[in-house]
Amino acid sequence: METIQKPAEVAQRVAGFALLLRGNTFWGETHRRIHPMSLEAMTDAGVFKLRIPARYGGYQCDTRTLLEVLTHLGRGDGAAAWTTAVWSICSWMVCMFPDDVQEEVFSTPDVRVCGTLSPSATAVPKNGGYVIDGQWGFISGALHSQWQVVVAATEQGPILAVVPMSSLEILDDWHTTGLRGSGSVTTIAREVFVPAERVLPMGAVLREQYASDLNASLPVYRAPLIPTAAASSVGALIGLGKQAQEVFFFRLPKRGITYTAYTSQREAPITHLQVGDATLKFDEAEFHAGRLAGQVDGKGAQPWTMEERVRARADMGAVCRLTQEAVDILGNASGGSSVYEVVPMQQMERDVRAINRHALMHPDTNLELYGRVLCGLEPNTFYV
Repeated sequence: METIQKPAEVAQRVAGFALLLRGNTFWGETHRRIHPMSLEAMTDAGVFKLRIPARYGGYQCDTRTLLEVLTHLGRGDGAAAWTTAVWSICSWMVCMFPDDVQEEVFSTPDVRVCGTLSPSATAVPKNGGYVIDGQWGFISGALHSQWQVVVAATEQGPILAVVPMSSLEILDDWHTTGLRGSGSVTTIAREVFVPAERVLPMGAVLREQYASDLNASLPVYRAPLIPTAAASSVGALIGLGKQAQEVFFFRLPKRGITYTAYTSQREAPITHLQVGDATLKFDEAEFHAGRLAGQVDGKGAQPWTMEERVRARADMGAVCRLTQEAVDILGNASGGSSVYEVVPMQQMERDVRAINRHALMHPDTNLELYGRVLCGLEPNTFYV
């Protein structure tokens, strides 16, 4: 069995090649997928083993460690960090399925599982399983994955299923203004048969009624799905924020403010106000990310109150809002030259904006949900 220090070593390794990732981002933007060299570096560092159980050679790491790894990835490449977050969530989701299914999926070394929680397909019972038809958009990492977790609607309610990528078609439609390197294409199922053992009722999953016997005693795999997914998503944003700070301060000494008497931007009071405001927002974002990760690790399989569940989403939304506000401040302070593609700031602005528009991460949606429950009303969503 791997030593308990192993996940921390993964974070250290990723920190060591953040600049390599940053150097590959322009290629990733152009080709709309993660650079092969970046994938190789992440594989060698053990990134794709983080959420896999130790019995399959994984590290079954805690959420705080995952947050640290994703932060280091985001310092280099926001799209790579975001896609890795999705892979980590979906690998964790596989751990809810029966142990035989986990054995099948995790038998592939460094397996990557993509997925979604959107029930945009249909499933019909047939011959001890289901036949699934439909498609799913925004499937980050699909181009580099071996399996996909899908959600499909049935007459009895939505189901969650694990499907090999070889059974799905890919529609290469990821032409976007943000997170281009994530390769978040559309996947299509045309009468794909899925055996019953690779299917779970979505309602049971959202009530933490998981099907794994071997993971039943492991708190990391017994936490609620939505708070776990929320805590697994924020690291990419924290990393993008740190990258924005690094890029801004790297360019600062050589920049003046055009059409003013300031030959050095760092001497201008407006710059002091901008960097102070942005840094405090980044600090606040880190607080919410840390509180969220700590809550998931601390509660584990213990019962969660509804307020704790929606606060997890509120914390995630706060990370999104604060990071975008801070990156926008630094972007606006970066001058006209920052619109060039070779200047990373514009890419970070676009990536952060894209993440903020994710339906589950949108700051306004999560803030409304939190306030609704605080006011004594029932949540108007099952995704809590």
